[in-house]
Amino acid sequence: MKPYYDDNQTSLFKGDSLKILKNIDDESIDLIFSDPPYFLSSDGITCKNGKMVSVNKADWDKIDTYKEIEIFNSLWLKECQRILKPNGTIWVSGTHHNIFSVGSQMKQLKYKILNIITWNKPNPPPNLSCRYFTHSTEQIIWAGKNDKTKHTYNYDLMKKVNENKQMKDVWLFTAPVKNEKRYGKHPTQKPEKLLERMILSSSKEGDLILDPFNGSGTTGAVGKRHNRKYIGIDLNKKYLDITIKRINDELG
Repeated sequence: MKPYYDDNQTSLFKGDSLKILKNIDDESIDLIFSDPPYFLSSDGITCKNGKMVSVNKADWDKIDTYKEIEIFNSLWLKECQRILKPNGTIWVSGTHHNIFSVGSQMKQLKYKILNIITWNKPNPPPNLSCRYFTHSTEQIIWAGKNDKTKHTYNYDLMKKVNENKQMKDVWLFTAPVKNEKRYGKHPTQKPEKLLERMILSSSKEGDLILDPFNGSGTTGAVGKRHNRKYIGIDLNKKYLDITIKRINDELG
């Protein structure tokens, strides 16, 4: 399996995650962050920068039936469970469109649910229909490989960065800032501070992190910044090229 990019610490692969994951060794990954498709591309509308825009992102965000969503989530979660080390953990981000399916499949696969984090967005786009509460949160499931997992949690560090108080499961972060999109942006890009908290709380320097839906490479860039090794997978050359530029910036 030849990488699209490799610097001995970071490896990027271009292709279908479900196929590439099968080539990764059993119990070789310390930490996984996954931001899988939300399947929001249903010809609806949303508000962006004060303008009405389509919610459609790309073909990878489209799927026909809920059963297909369940099958898709089961397939990639099985592979992630296989490649996680015995004490490894996984973070999965999503909205109500997909996160309940992810949680259901995790339960069936016997993952150990550790926390459900609520990411609170202080400045979300308004609800244009005025028929619902404004969507201002995403959920992030943190889970261990199975019930035997003795997971890493850097409690003292999280307490220190939280004004010497135990950190709660509701996190307040704004959307990615302009500098994080300097080489281009991804429609579901996550802020670096959000990934930084996950990585610092649940891994150690030198650990190997994997993101099966790499996008514009936020996981890899933050991992590089904090001396973690990284594997990223994406179908789109454009996003892998953005990732390489961000990784190179971290290298100085």
